[in-house]
Amino acid sequence: MTPRELIRELEYLQDLGQDQLYLPDGVNTLTALVQQAAKPGSRGTPPATVGRSESPAPRQSIPSPASAPALRPPATPPAAPPAAPAVAAQAGNQSTSGSPSAPEPPQKPLLPLLSTRLKSSDLAARSPSMYDAMGLDPKEDSLSRIREDIGDCKRCRLSHGRTNIVFGSGNEHAKLVFVGEGPGEDEDLSGFPFVGKAGQLLTRMIEGTAEKEGLPILRKDVYICNVVKCRPPKNRKPENDEMEICGQFLYRQLAVLQPKAICVLGATAAQALLNTKEKMGDLRGNWQTWREIPVMVTYHPSFLLRAYSPDAKRLSWEDLKKVLHFVYDDPANLPGQ
Repeated sequence: MTPRELIRELEYLQDLGQDQLYLPDGVNTLTALVQQAAKPGSRGTPPATVGRSESPAPRQSIPSPASAPALRPPATPPAAPPAAPAVAAQAGNQSTSGSPSAPEPPQKPLLPLLSTRLKSSDLAARSPSMYDAMGLDPKEDSLSRIREDIGDCKRCRLSHGRTNIVFGSGNEHAKLVFVGEGPGEDEDLSGFPFVGKAGQLLTRMIEGTAEKEGLPILRKDVYICNVVKCRPPKNRKPENDEMEICGQFLYRQLAVLQPKAICVLGATAAQALLNTKEKMGDLRGNWQTWREIPVMVTYHPSFLLRAYSPDAKRLSWEDLKKVLHFVYDDPANLPGQ
């Protein structure tokens, strides 16, 4: 993020009255940038008084005490299904390719919703800080509005090489949501998540397991999305700042969908969503929570295709059986109910 982008972000947050959510060092640095930018001929370089080097540095997000991005720290897994009311989503989860025909307004800076940007003392007390900063009632949000807010996103470096933004697909009233890491080549070309070999395997896992367990569930009955919405170059792991930027939109997707459960595919997505550094072996097969919604972590289908472990497929199918029965043993959660 460039100094001028940081300046615009602080000015926007000051307008919202949310600038104090940043760590003190970040506030001081951004304030110094604003003051420096106001001087004639300034290029927005931080003055030496704030202890910043004037030598070029790689683009990075504001310094934070946590090294991993997070949408919400995990809570104790509930003993019973959560009773949170569902929020009806509006139509509009279709992917969009290329630039829009009409010019879009400038994109707003990031909202201070992620734990890496909040003081630890503020985190528990300000869980809805994203919606506070937007001035938006969560009940007024929808998938179509989220997609509109993403626009022709240029918020991070992942936009440079993408073909399509991969927003998400499936039943907008789904009681089960699958969250992966990010799009691959086939997803980037099509604009839809999990359509390549890994996606075909995921489809067989969902439909085959449901059929064997006597549950009338198809892939179209669930909702599938990723932490990042643009393909990382050469399918590399998304970097922390990239997941943080896209995290605000995943947060909103899940808040709108209000599923009965979330199935997270792979360690990267699990660590980002649950704000944890635990390894996959410690996470998978055990119930976690995200904002009181039960979360089941299992292996990513691409890992199963590489077949590093002869037991991985069996374990994944066991995880999937757990989450399918948890959600759909209640007839009220079946599609069309």
